[in-house]
Amino acid sequence: MEPTPSRRRPGAARIAAGLLTLLSAAVTACSEPAPASSLPLTQIQDITLPGAASRLDYQAIDSGAKRLYIAHLGDGTIHVVDLDNGTVAGTVPGTPSVHGVTLVADRHILLAAVSGTNQVAVIDTNTLTVSARVPAGTTPDGIAYDPVHGKAYVSNEHDHAETVIDLSTTTAKAPVEIGGEAGNSVYDPASRTILVNVQDRNELVTIDPANDTVTGRIPVPDCASNHGLYVDGESKLAFIACEDSAKLLVLDLQTKQVTARFDTGEGPDVLAFDQGLHRLYVASESGVVSVFDEQNRTLTPKASGKLADNAHTVAVDQATHRVYFPLEDIDGHPVLRIMDAKQ
Repeated sequence: MEPTPSRRRPGAARIAAGLLTLLSAAVTACSEPAPASSLPLTQIQDITLPGAASRLDYQAIDSGAKRLYIAHLGDGTIHVVDLDNGTVAGTVPGTPSVHGVTLVADRHILLAAVSGTNQVAVIDTNTLTVSARVPAGTTPDGIAYDPVHGKAYVSNEHDHAETVIDLSTTTAKAPVEIGGEAGNSVYDPASRTILVNVQDRNELVTIDPANDTVTGRIPVPDCASNHGLYVDGESKLAFIACEDSAKLLVLDLQTKQVTARFDTGEGPDVLAFDQGLHRLYVASESGVVSVFDEQNRTLTPKASGKLADNAHTVAVDQATHRVYFPLEDIDGHPVLRIMDAKQ
């Protein structure tokens, strides 16, 4: 789970968007975001994490082992939290500028996108050691896992391609050209395809993992930098975060049309979905968390509030409905904030 600021350096479009935002703010008075107390969440614990008060990124939950893996981008490490005991069970070093982390539970490995070396680190979840390193493209970020074909798909933001990794041999196959800057990648279990945001072309592309070819391009209009992505395969919907325009889009994967748009905090990044509660969480660089309920194949805004500075990453435990926010600087230390969802 670059910018989101540490992901990419601002280009002309990003700078222009920022200037427009500043001009708008100068003309129109902006209200302060609602406080965290407005969110349908109850704080139950803060766990102090090792390392410096620096940027944290994506997370991966292992529900079976009751572990949470957190990418500490600023430290080049991955923290492993024991969710039963509420303690840090270990830290994996040697992952400079780590971004995406994806669990492959059936193979007992964790995949980590290490942009500091343009590799994907394969981590043994039993020993918490790096067992292999696979070359990726420039600035690997998000990772999608296809359990049917036993392959991983890695978003290379600056190569306009997806790295494809055969996990049976831990080797890279021929990359899939997507024609633009790769945002997040996800696996859709309903269609058994890989979906990738092409964030500089306002497109969502589909890849068939059977032959690693692009099989479709869906326009995502009026969305500046479509980066964050979650797919609800059961409802055949995609939720897309527009990083530079602070919007969330609902895309109907059947009709291939955008059916709704909502405001979010500035710089929406990571999305997490509670399947039992049918609830979507959108975390943003501004620290504002937006919460939506899914019903009748669309979203309804439920609440929005500022949780903490740079609260841009979120994860949900499907079994307990607990919500996890790694926060880079609380009283000089990085912490994992654990919250319970309110009905």
